[in-house]
Amino acid sequence: MTTAAATHPWMKSYPKDVDWHAPIPAAPLYDLLDQAVKKFSDRPAIDFMDRRYTYAELGRLADRAAKGLQSLGVTKGTKVGLMLPNCPAFVISYYGALKAGATVVNINPLYAEAEIKELIDDADIDVIITLDLTALYGKAAKILGTTRLKRLVVCSLSEQLPAVKGILFKLAKHKLIARVPHDDRHTRFAALLANDGAPARHPCDPVKDIAILQYTGGTTGLPKAAMLTHANVYGNAHQSLRHFPLTKPGAEIMLGVLPLFHVFAMTVCMNFSVLAGALMVLLPRFEIDKVLKTIERKRPTFLPAVPTMFIALNNHPDVISKKRDLSSINFCISGGAALPREVQETFERLSGCKIAEGYGLSETSPVACCNPTTAPSRSGSLGLPVPGTVIEITAVDAPERVLPQGERGEICITGPQVMLGYWKRSEESEKALLGGRFHSGDVGYIDPDGFVFLIDRLKEIILCGGYNVYPRHVEEAIYKHPAVKEVTVIGVPDAYRQASVKAFIKLADGQTLTADALLNFLKDKLSPIEIPKHIEFRKELPKTLIGKLSKKELIAEELSKSQAKTG
Repeated sequence: MTTAAATHPWMKSYPKDVDWHAPIPAAPLYDLLDQAVKKFSDRPAIDFMDRRYTYAELGRLADRAAKGLQSLGVTKGTKVGLMLPNCPAFVISYYGALKAGATVVNINPLYAEAEIKELIDDADIDVIITLDLTALYGKAAKILGTTRLKRLVVCSLSEQLPAVKGILFKLAKHKLIARVPHDDRHTRFAALLANDGAPARHPCDPVKDIAILQYTGGTTGLPKAAMLTHANVYGNAHQSLRHFPLTKPGAEIMLGVLPLFHVFAMTVCMNFSVLAGALMVLLPRFEIDKVLKTIERKRPTFLPAVPTMFIALNNHPDVISKKRDLSSINFCISGGAALPREVQETFERLSGCKIAEGYGLSETSPVACCNPTTAPSRSGSLGLPVPGTVIEITAVDAPERVLPQGERGEICITGPQVMLGYWKRSEESEKALLGGRFHSGDVGYIDPDGFVFLIDRLKEIILCGGYNVYPRHVEEAIYKHPAVKEVTVIGVPDAYRQASVKAFIKLADGQTLTADALLNFLKDKLSPIEIPKHIEFRKELPKTLIGKLSKKELIAEELSKSQAKTG
């Protein structure tokens, strides 16, 4: 670490029941499950549409998956892609592949065929595990034989449901179920598991061996894959659990509606749950009514979510009227994107549960900061560095120069959760890890009490006539208007200022608002240079699969418009 622990500004604010100094353990990632099987054998591990799996059962199935994958030629370093929604097969395949010695590559099931091809070629994927639904299997089947991909392991969704629901699903949704051929390039998941569950164990160096290739959410082109070691991800699960000292091992219930292929859910929903012996209530996607019914029926104690999910909850009439019972939730965790203060305060008022906003990236496994739950938090901040993690601010124009506390610059992270580098990208790795720190690409500062604040993405700062405009700051101001449900702010080409501010807005149901009325509302909240020069109201705003508002599509649209005008 670059500075003595005693000098870190966050130590004065650190919860007394969280030890920042305690060493973070390093071990093979699959040890999380092995230890859970020993400690919580008879406890429920997964609830999927009312079908439950105990930790003992999950452990046996993961061992069988490992043995089955090894029988297909998977060995140490083989890349196994998981192209699955939230379901038991994801958890089984994840730990099974790791136990087989493989490196897991998480694949967004909604990726287009061309995007999946790029990932196969970039990550050197030999095996993909997916579902027998046409929407997923159909894409994978077309790729088989046209890339290095050698085999598809196909899971039956109906077999993961309770018996009666499984039969009804087959009858009602038979048109959605793909016909999978019986040949040497396909293996049914049930056949993969048909063995004695005694896989060969490969030596694992947790500090050097890559457990996960986690692709980042790039703004342009093919995302980069962060090489996360076993120690990175295993350690981050421990860091996360330590940050929530009131967690009751073997007694918590985690609502897993965030997609597990995303790094946030992978650690905070899945690995955290396994480490804590929690029950994971898995939902394949975020459907607001389904989520509310599940909260009332399953009584989760942990709710990790992204800001747009909290926005959806805030705007649901049954939440506003308090007809829904959210009282079981003890811990709400927000990540994946900046949480607008208005959204946080509204949810906390309606639910009675505090939201702990956190911060992390694919490159940090992902958790780097989080607001404390047993000490005062700071609204609008990213919180304090999690145990064993150092946050520093470096100069944007001189990235090796650490700035004094309070100054604005690039947020840099040092800790056991920081990646080895980017897969096949040595130059970008060297730049990202300059000076032994991970350079996040985010602009922020640390206040006198050690709380970290995010200003904006370095790449998203809008340069308006020589001034820096931070989209997040503009979005925060717009969110204060009660008619606004969602907002995304970007920079658009401007012949005079180089770029100008444009706001895309989705209104809350039943609300009306004009551009002039909004501009008048913002007069005392933003400087003239920050006031949007363009406002566009839309019925929907683009989002990523985990529900983060996405700027990429809007930037591409505006660029295309600009090129059309100049062309």
